[in-house]
Amino acid sequence: MLTLYIPKLQDLWFREKMLSDEKTMEYNHSWGGVISFPSHKWSRWYNEWIANEDDRYFYRYIQKENEFIGEVAYRFDDKRSIYVANVIIYSPYRGKGYGKIALALLCEKAKDNGIKEIYDYMAVDNSAIKLFISCGFKEEYKTAEYVMLKKILVD
Repeated sequence: MLTLYIPKLQDLWFREKMLSDEKTMEYNHSWGGVISFPSHKWSRWYNEWIANEDDRYFYRYIQKENEFIGEVAYRFDDKRSIYVANVIIYSPYRGKGYGKIALALLCEKAKDNGIKEIYDYMAVDNSAIKLFISCGFKEEYKTAEYVMLKKILVD
């Protein structure tokens, strides 16, 4: 069973580990691959994404029993005026169906938080496009670089 966990500041070692792992971040190759997230950046990031009361940011770890296996998040994109989803499963845990469960949990939480629709855009060759479509996302449009996906959360 997977649950969503609100990480503490000292738990951000796991996010740093995931973002620096080449296999985990290979989906991000079109936008630079691995992402540097050194500990001196944790506090500022934590205050923006987790500690604040702003409904423009939502972030949780995906936890199986007492083990972190990934992250889910959404944020409000000011340029597009939309909420954008994010799901990362740490590479050792991929291929076990956790991405689908995590995305469903994220969508449920977004709906509970009053969000009516959620989007994600990914590189055209990102294998996660199939996952999002299997979870009810529809292709909104496509460019040469990315596919914009959308899911309506309210009936």
